[in-house]
Amino acid sequence: MAELCRRSGVPVATIKFYIRLGLLPAGRLTSPTRASYDSAHEHRLRLVRALLDVGGLSLAAIGDVLRAVDDPHLPPADVLRTATDRLAPPRETAPGPQLDEARAEVARLVRRLGWRAAADGPAGEALAGVLVALRAAGHGEFAVLLDDYAAAAEQVARADRGHLGQPVTREDLVERVVVGTVMGDAMFSALRRLAHADAW
Repeated sequence: MAELCRRSGVPVATIKFYIRLGLLPAGRLTSPTRASYDSAHEHRLRLVRALLDVGGLSLAAIGDVLRAVDDPHLPPADVLRTATDRLAPPRETAPGPQLDEARAEVARLVRRLGWRAAADGPAGEALAGVLVALRAAGHGEFAVLLDDYAAAAEQVARADRGHLGQPVTREDLVERVVVGTVMGDAMFSALRRLAHADAW
């Protein structure tokens, strides 16, 4: 474990904590008091840290995502859908007419664009919550940009799909989707801020 700590830069106490949470598999016992950790452990540890530090996911959400990644019984398409759905940030929006209208607006957008995504899935619910929050903050007119944002998102999704189209194993494909979604969100957000600095 000390060697894994040295290679990854993650403290031993944190590694032990991740093992207790099931985010990292235990090492292979080599004696009653020693275990060995290989490159797969280091890879998983770096993935956990990336999802936590860059992606901003909670440890519970990371656990859900990793269980989806590791589930060998689900068809790849179901695993990918489950993994991406779990990555949608939860939004607590009070029920009421504003949320109902925002949900209807998201459903109309999805239909208009011909997207196969579920408007009432986690991502659609997150978008509806954003629309409600914009209007509550007095900036409902920002929603006029919804189609422009959707067009940009569609272009990014096509780029993601092209990158994922490279032949890889099922496990690699699922992990790429997870990492690409979390890191891609962070990357796109940073690029947007850079573009804002240039545009203004």
